[in-house]
Amino acid sequence: MSSVITLLTDYGLEDGFVAACHGVIAGIAPQARIIDVGHLVPAGDVRRGAAILAQTLPYLPAGVHLAVVDPSVGGNRRPVAVEAGGRVFLGPDNGVLSWAVRAAGGADAAYEITNSQLFLADVSPTFQGRDLFAPVAAHLCTGRVVADVGPPMPVNRLVSLPAPTCRLRDGAAEGEVLSVDRHGNVQLSITATDLAELGVRLGDTIAVWLGRRQVVVPFRETFTAVPPGDLVAFADSAGLVAMAINAGDAADRLGLPPGAHVRLSPGR
Repeated sequence: MSSVITLLTDYGLEDGFVAACHGVIAGIAPQARIIDVGHLVPAGDVRRGAAILAQTLPYLPAGVHLAVVDPSVGGNRRPVAVEAGGRVFLGPDNGVLSWAVRAAGGADAAYEITNSQLFLADVSPTFQGRDLFAPVAAHLCTGRVVADVGPPMPVNRLVSLPAPTCRLRDGAAEGEVLSVDRHGNVQLSITATDLAELGVRLGDTIAVWLGRRQVVVPFRETFTAVPPGDLVAFADSAGLVAMAINAGDAADRLGLPPGAHVRLSPGR
């Protein structure tokens, strides 16, 4: 197993939660290299965590990918380990791993994490990231095989978030808000390739339908291509269409939470 552990949480940076996880890993596997994917996922936002992990995965080395965005910690959700595409994903079985597992080619095997010999001596019911997931990740970097974590489970029993919707019909692209980042930029499930199939090119405008409302937005290379305060659409670093306001909050102005339906068509 690779000695790389990637870590994604909603723990924030104001407290010592992330440092505690680092410390546990260092105590068990001092040779492990930890890559912090991020720790500012909005509290309990499983969908946002899933999107970040899946979109970051192509740029991460193979290893153990630990994601803890766990609003039901201490409840009856299972801790799981999933093998996919030569990688191991650890986290709560609440869907946070599902889009990354799909991006890695789909689950090859899954295990429920039950082997308490791999945990810290005392497991807090509210901090399993430190006491359960971090030590398991570290042990996997010391040579333990994934099957050591607990009994196998059918991969079709893993909780999976619904795949983001996107389809082209009647000269428009229909999709949804995939995520909203901390700047208020709105990432859609519609790709730049989808827009190209509709004939939209850089410099054109896009009609954005938000329910019965419509706004016309310029399609540019970056949000700085419009004056401060103006709305713009662009292809983000994941190749997805995003809407932003230069020096502003597009999600707030447009009233677009994650999951909201959006329809795009060439501007007129």
